[in-house]
Parts: sequence; structure tokens; C-alpha cells
Amino acid sequence: MTVCLLLLTAVALTAAVEAPRALTRAAWPGKEPVVALWAWQCLVATVLLCCLAALLLGLASVSEAGRTHLFAPAPPAVTAAYGSAAAPLLVAALTLLLACGAAWTAAALAREFVHARHHRRLRRAHLRERSPDLPAGLPDAHGTLLVLEDEYPDAWLMPGTRPQLVVTTGALRRLTDSQLNAVLTHELGHIRARHHWLLHLSTALATGFPRIRLFTHFRDQTHRLVELAADDTASRHCGHLTTALALIELNRHRGLLSCDSTRRLLGDRVQRLLEPPPRLAFTHRATASTAAALAPLLPLLIAFAPAMPALG
Repeated sequence: MTVCLLLLTAVALTAAVEAPRALTRAAWPGKEPVVALWAWQCLVATVLLCCLAALLLGLASVSEAGRTHLFAPAPPAVTAAYGSAAAPLLVAALTLLLACGAAWTAAALAREFVHARHHRRLRRAHLRERSPDLPAGLPDAHGTLLVLEDEYPDAWLMPGTRPQLVVTTGALRRLTDSQLNAVLTHELGHIRARHHWLLHLSTALATGFPRIRLFTHFRDQTHRLVELAADDTASRHCGHLTTALALIELNRHRGLLSCDSTRRLLGDRVQRLLEPPPRLAFTHRATASTAAALAPLLPLLIAFAPAMPALG
């Protein structure tokens, strides 16, 4: 039991420290943002599964009731294979720490999603007051297109059970038809990929654990990669130059109102659209995706390793 806990802790620390450092320094995520998003999700899932498996094994070690419930469906040989903790005080302290972490994670996720839902309701109510109803038949299959009377050129996505694409009349006047189509395709790319769920998840983890660099990197990289992925969707349908010009037109007026990170990301996106990087070979993409998908299986293998000989 103690060996399993130590191995799970080592895997969690390695995945939380070394892997994010390697991913943030690598150049390939900018070429394949979808694969990079998948890798970040699998990395975070690996760490969370390590913590969850260690918590369950720790509870089984320090609590007879927890041990009974955890190993209730298993044969006696499996229960005996895990044995008792060699350092009960250390295991009890680690279990208490993990239990507090699990409760804090659940609270951070609940707080983020409640706040997002409340903020979304307020924004929808505000938009209903300002925007007219569109003629029948204009809304598309992906959600309602909402035209807002405003000289400020802008377009954005309102996620939810019934997503809405919001575009201002200023954007309609400033953008050409092809540029407007690129903007709408970009936002529809966010809807289809459910990027808002990833943004909420990464924000909740980074807010709940601001000192854990894995979660802060996950939040920062998710905000960057979802935009690159949506840019790729728009450029495939509307062209790289058209998408870049639409991005420039929508953000030309912002100027000093944007923070440094926003301006830097905007510059990187425009440069990437004007000079598209070469994609990775299919074999490289498949290898990276498969390796990322297999990573969350490691904590499960460690947790079930003592039971394998008994079952065999």
C-alpha cells in the first residue's frame, strides 16, 4: 500500500512539474493546437487521477470502513495483497491533505461554473434589452445570430445550452462579407469544440490552486490554444489572409485598451495566419495523441498493480 502511494505521488509530482515545462517550451503546440489541447487535458487528468487513487488507497489504509467499502466487491486475496501501510502516520497525513485538496477542487469547480452561469444570464438579459428580434428564418442550426446596434466593431460567442453569436453593426459595416464569414466561422469553431468548458475548467483549477504551476500553465495555454484552433478552423474555410484581415479589423481600434498579454497573443495570431507554420506529419500527430491518451492509464496501473497477481 505504501509503495503504491509513493509511486502515485512521484508520478503526480513529475507530471505536475516536468511535463508542463516541456510542453510550454516545445514549438509544436503552435503548429497543432488541437493536439496540444488534448495533451494538456490528459496531463491534468493524469495528475488528478493520481491524487484520487492515492486518496482512495489512503482512506482504505487508515479507515476500516473505507477499506471495507473500497474492497467490498473484491475477493479476499485482493484485499490481502494491499496489506497495511508501513508508515500509518505519514499515510494518514497524506490522506488528510488529499481529502482537503479534493474538497477544495470540488468547491473551486462549483464556484467557477455557478459564477459563469450567473454572468451568462446577466449578459443575455442585457443583450435582450439592447438588441432587436431578427426576422424568422435567420437563426442558423448552431444558435441564434444576434445583431447588436453598436458602432464598436466586435463579435463574440455567448455559450450555453442555446449558444448565440453576437455581432455588432459596427463590425458589419467594417468587415467585408468574406471577413465576416471568417469571424463567424471562428466563433462556430469554439461552439463545436466546446472550448468554453475547457476555459471554465482551467480557470477554476488555476483560481483554486494559484501556486500549482501545472494549473496556471493549463489556464494560460488553454486561452491561447483555443484561439489558435478556432483560427485554423476559420482559415481552412475562408483562407488565411481573409481571417488575418478580419482579426486586424476587429482589433485595430483597441490599442492601449488591451493588456500586454492580449496584444502579444493577437500579434502571434496574426503572424501565424500570415505565415502559416507547417503541420506535423500524421504519424507525429497520432503518436503525440496516443501518448497523451495513455498517460492517464499510468496511475490506474499503479493502483491496480498489487491486485494483478492475486487475480491471476
